[in-house]
Amino acid sequence: MSISSSAAALAGLYAAPQILRVVNVWDVVSAQAVAALPGTTAIATAGHSIASTFGYADGQIPRELMIDMVGRIAAAVELPVTADLDDGYGDAGEATRLAIGAGVVGANVEDRLKPFAESVAQVEAIIKAGEAEGVPFVLNARTDAIVRGGDKPLADKLRDAVERGRAYLDAGATAVFVPGVLDADATRTLVDGIGAGRLSVIGLPGALTAAEYEALGVARISYGPLPQRVALTALQDVASSLYADGVIPASTRALN
Repeated sequence: MSISSSAAALAGLYAAPQILRVVNVWDVVSAQAVAALPGTTAIATAGHSIASTFGYADGQIPRELMIDMVGRIAAAVELPVTADLDDGYGDAGEATRLAIGAGVVGANVEDRLKPFAESVAQVEAIIKAGEAEGVPFVLNARTDAIVRGGDKPLADKLRDAVERGRAYLDAGATAVFVPGVLDADATRTLVDGIGAGRLSVIGLPGALTAAEYEALGVARISYGPLPQRVALTALQDVASSLYADGVIPASTRALN
């Protein structure tokens, strides 16, 4: 599949009536393990998890390390790959160009509540970079209106998310990612304001199920750093068992 065809396939997954479910990965072996599952239609990376893999705090990993890892992941699977590119590393257009060169066809890029015009310009730069590379790049434009909204009332945060989301869609984004624990009422407000099939959410503890979000018109659900945390919890659990003279469970599968 060509990179343009892969981008088109990813866009089609966003547009489908079924919610796009992606279980975020952080290295080649985690990507291959997830890609091998029958329900996997696309691979999404978790920036926080990749940063942790290299010993960096979330958002602090150098661009070259992030691009190298997402490129390794893209080369290791035969599915569309959408990458978490943090806030664009100071030049979102260039980060997009490098990601496309590494085989990535979509991305999340955070606004971190930068000034409105600057945030819209960032979206435009990403889309233009894709066009310059001949790739219909699939941008899941993230607004931090809720998670960085401080002490504002939730209604005001949702209003800000809708305003930014609409502007990002007008600038060429495919979907708008609004992280936070969204209940049904908040989700309805965002879907009504941004549009059915255009909202992306994260499945944090306390959030709705994927099926519930799908019924409300959500386009995509991802899980951020949580899959890595689950894997590391399992590692600690088995290590504790082995220290206590346990054995490796017979159910353990060879995935590499």
